[in-house]
Amino acid sequence: MDNQEFLEKRRFIIKLGKALHKFGTPAYRLEAHLQTVSATLGMAGYFLISPTAMTFVLQHDTDQEYNHVARVKPGELDLGSLARTDELVDELTSGKRTLAEALERLEEIANKPNPYGSLLTWLSFGSSAGAFAMLMGTSWNDVFWSALLGLLVYGLVYRAEHSKRMAETLEPLAAIVCAICACAIATFDPYINLPVVILSGIIIFIPGLALTLGLAELAARDLISGTARIMDAVMLLFKLYFGAVLGMAIGKALFGEALHLDPAALPRWAIWSAVPILSMALVIIFKARLKDSPWGVLAGIVAFFSAMLGGIYLGESIGIFFGALTVGIYSNLFARWMKAPASIALLQGIVILVPGSKTYIGLNALISGETMLNQAHIGSQIFLIFMSLIAGLIFANVAVPPRRTL
Repeated sequence: MDNQEFLEKRRFIIKLGKALHKFGTPAYRLEAHLQTVSATLGMAGYFLISPTAMTFVLQHDTDQEYNHVARVKPGELDLGSLARTDELVDELTSGKRTLAEALERLEEIANKPNPYGSLLTWLSFGSSAGAFAMLMGTSWNDVFWSALLGLLVYGLVYRAEHSKRMAETLEPLAAIVCAICACAIATFDPYINLPVVILSGIIIFIPGLALTLGLAELAARDLISGTARIMDAVMLLFKLYFGAVLGMAIGKALFGEALHLDPAALPRWAIWSAVPILSMALVIIFKARLKDSPWGVLAGIVAFFSAMLGGIYLGESIGIFFGALTVGIYSNLFARWMKAPASIALLQGIVILVPGSKTYIGLNALISGETMLNQAHIGSQIFLIFMSLIAGLIFANVAVPPRRTL
């Protein structure tokens, strides 16, 4: 391998690593994938990935060695770009593209705008908030107002994309605005459950998936990245909770204490229909490709109903183990059949199971002593659910070993 070829290959691997990190790939999957690609290109590669730093060591022989350290921002899930990048690597290794063409295509993928546009993303924020309120089994009043708050939250997200100052305070600001608006709504609609409507409005920020990925990284012995991801998720949870508490205090000072009346409960069919609605909204929020979207929606349905079936016989917390096991097997089979990253189906299924909302409810119970939706013993439930999730994913990889690293 001459020096020019080594230079091109190392440029590609470094760009590939940064792109996949930007698209939200967990550290243990990213490190394994980069090692596989390096070996395919005829180089030895050693990588250390964390949410905010990347270290590359690339080597061909004693004369050709290169170290690269980069400071990066935590990635955000972009399943469409992840799938396109995986296809690009396949094309490169099969000889359909040259390295120069692959570098150019990688740049195109990294700079590709949101394929769904602002309007559909706005509607998906509202749909996800309303669908989450349906999953909580409260009332149609809560579903309606939660959906409206979800639409309002996207307005803040859109503004934050164009303002650095706004981006730094986005999560607590969204919680403050949702809490104040919910207090205002409660003055003329006494049937709303105030804490549930606030939680549903900001559900898109609740870091349940980040906590699960952090624990999965710890289970994979990726200790630095796992610890950093969990601490980042915990700090985000604290910011959201503080914003909600501050917003409720301001709302009550402005509008006074609101009278609460018990509304009519949602029918069972509404709770079940929330799962495909939420899954379809997540397709847009996670920017999955249209051709992959049915598989993502099906992953959410498989995860929810297998967890529900397991919960009937073995209890809710252990039922989550069966949900994670089933969706993990489904995702690995999807990766084999479709020759696409298992993450495309897995993440859209797991996000239905993660106890992010329960973590928020548990934090509320710990600080204020109040319970939401009669959730007793919430702390022990959270830990058991997280353990069940991770165990289910580990057993799924044993039952059907993944053939792709992403």
